[in-house]
Amino acid sequence: MKKHVPLLAAITLLPAALAWSGEPLVLQSDFGIKDAAVASMKGVAVGVSRDLDIYDLTHEVPSYNIWEASLRLAQVAEYWPKGTVFVSVVDPGVGTQRKSVVLKTKSGHYFVSPDNGSLTAVAEQFGIEAVREIDEAVNRLANSEKAYTFHGRDVYAYTGARLAAGIISFAEVGRELPAEVFSIPYQRPRADQGRIYGNIEILDPQFGNIWTNIHRELFNGLEIAPGDTVKVTISNDGDVVLTQTVPYFPTFGRVPVGKPLLYLNSLGRVSLAINQGNYSETFDIQSGASWSIRIEK
Repeated sequence: MKKHVPLLAAITLLPAALAWSGEPLVLQSDFGIKDAAVASMKGVAVGVSRDLDIYDLTHEVPSYNIWEASLRLAQVAEYWPKGTVFVSVVDPGVGTQRKSVVLKTKSGHYFVSPDNGSLTAVAEQFGIEAVREIDEAVNRLANSEKAYTFHGRDVYAYTGARLAAGIISFAEVGRELPAEVFSIPYQRPRADQGRIYGNIEILDPQFGNIWTNIHRELFNGLEIAPGDTVKVTISNDGDVVLTQTVPYFPTFGRVPVGKPLLYLNSLGRVSLAINQGNYSETFDIQSGASWSIRIEK
């Protein structure tokens, strides 16, 4: 015989069902998904709390590319709610003296990472509220002390999961450090005498477009209208790699197939592309802290 739960009894179950007050946990690494590394990190997080909501930012950061790890975090963090915990593991210095930290930004997000430059962009974009060094005597997976090369699993995923689940507070991460992180030097966006300067932050990996850190407001200062041309000079470590004149248009289809253009991407940043082509491959342009760009009429 089918049993029915009385309405009042069902209502009394609601508070328990709604009691979870944890935060999202977002993972990033350069591990790829060909082996079990990412699954191991998620297993540790689930072992901390089965109620956690775990998401992937990306695990396809190019190997050891701390710069790109920094940018990917900054690209997405603003779209996640306050309290979200990001775990970023791009760590070529694992086992060295670099610190393991949790950065709390003024936006209320948490970033669990080695302090190796991976926090450059989020610290600048959102501001630093506080930084704490992970106390591995407390915040480390049990019985992992003799594993020296997988801090992503044993320290960062474990600590991030405990923080996201509310098992530890930010204060319980470890000792407070000065409100600063290691920052990778690069060309900040600026204008000077009718020219604008910036950094080639990253490539659109699918299409080879070039994305810079020059924002819309700075570009608008040149008073360039759609159809106008600009002179672009690209350098790497101070050596000029490419100089060309390209038109500015809002959309790719305004130039013939195979022709380059300058446009503003979905983040409102100055970018370069080839209509139905690959700008990066065609002109052998890469991205990173050493790559800079100058734009002028």
